[in-house]
Amino acid sequence: MTLDDLNKLNFKDIGNWPLMPKTVMLGLLFVAILFGGYWFDWSQQFTDLDAARQKESTLRETFLAKKRQAVNLDTYRQQLKEIQHSFGELLRQLPNRSEMDALLTDINQAGLGRGLAFDLFKPAPKETMTEFYAELPIQIRVTGSYHDLGAFASDVSQLSRIVTLNNIDITSGKDGLLTMDAVAKTYRYLDEDEIAAQKKAAKGKGAKK
Repeated sequence: MTLDDLNKLNFKDIGNWPLMPKTVMLGLLFVAILFGGYWFDWSQQFTDLDAARQKESTLRETFLAKKRQAVNLDTYRQQLKEIQHSFGELLRQLPNRSEMDALLTDINQAGLGRGLAFDLFKPAPKETMTEFYAELPIQIRVTGSYHDLGAFASDVSQLSRIVTLNNIDITSGKDGLLTMDAVAKTYRYLDEDEIAAQKKAAKGKGAKK
């Protein structure tokens, strides 16, 4: 088919066109319909479909996570009981307010019992309060032999109450003796009134924020 034949085609009488141009025109019309359908309708449907698939994936992961939690609920409850029991055991290792003086005496006696000389034993004037316990730092300076200092540190760690030695600094002194500067930290649990006061203070700070 020549160019002149194409120019002679009557667009008002497409039904009488030869087979080849009619086929080409139908193909172009089909492509135009597909493009128009995609542009005006299908593209949005594809976008919605992708969003739905993503949402389905998120919901599936959420469902599986909650299912695992439900399956392991009894295990979690048992672990919570064990944690609460362990926490209670730790609290029982902390003295109450009335027992703090006795604990300070135990620390002092642990040093004297090893033949150490206390050059400084100074509890902080104020405790550091947390939600459940109070921390009292004590500056100490003791003088003695290497083995006696080591034995003292071991005795402190084996006290029935929790005591930690921090910021340890050892220097050599006279007659082969050593001087140890350290901060011994003791802890006590708060009574109900103190815990209530701490919670009230925490709520007050949260409200100010």
